[in-house]
Amino acid sequence: MSDVLIVGGGPAGLSAALFTAKNGLDTTVFDTDETWLHKAHLFNYPGIGSVDGTNLLANMRDQVDDFGVDRQQDTEVTDVEADSDGITVTTEGGEHTASYVVLATGANRDLAEGAGCAFTDEDVVDVDVTMETSVDDVYATGAMVRAEEWQAVISAGDGAAAALNILTKEKGEHFHDFDVPADAAEVFGSLVE
Repeated sequence: MSDVLIVGGGPAGLSAALFTAKNGLDTTVFDTDETWLHKAHLFNYPGIGSVDGTNLLANMRDQVDDFGVDRQQDTEVTDVEADSDGITVTTEGGEHTASYVVLATGANRDLAEGAGCAFTDEDVVDVDVTMETSVDDVYATGAMVRAEEWQAVISAGDGAAAALNILTKEKGEHFHDFDVPADAAEVFGSLVE
């Protein structure tokens, strides 16, 4: 059983995975590699002047891999079900359970609907500021929660918001992921000066 299961490997899903794994939660990402990021060239992602979406995605994958995320590449989730024992996602390979699920499937809202998440009048998944849906411990991010306001950096922020709320619940107090140079030196050693 993982702590966090993330459905989708684009900016939202990988951002959530980065924050949860970096902070000690056992994290699995299911990714069909159908993210819109492959179609993008980004000139508007803060800190990056110009990058091909596929290259940015490769860098994001490498980063989560460095923190021990279990990436289930080319694995489609067909169902999400929440009950008192946790949340179960179903793939062709079987069932996987966790305490939390982050849905990051772009504009495809089918899994959220199947899990019983509430929708807004605009027919997007209804979430609060932490990206939590009406189903406890199920989060929705990115294009599935926005009517036509789709952008990679917004999606990454949604993933981070979901992850920080999960970490807040796990720690029992407001959690902030803020590193200082000494933290980086501890993690990456001689690579940081």
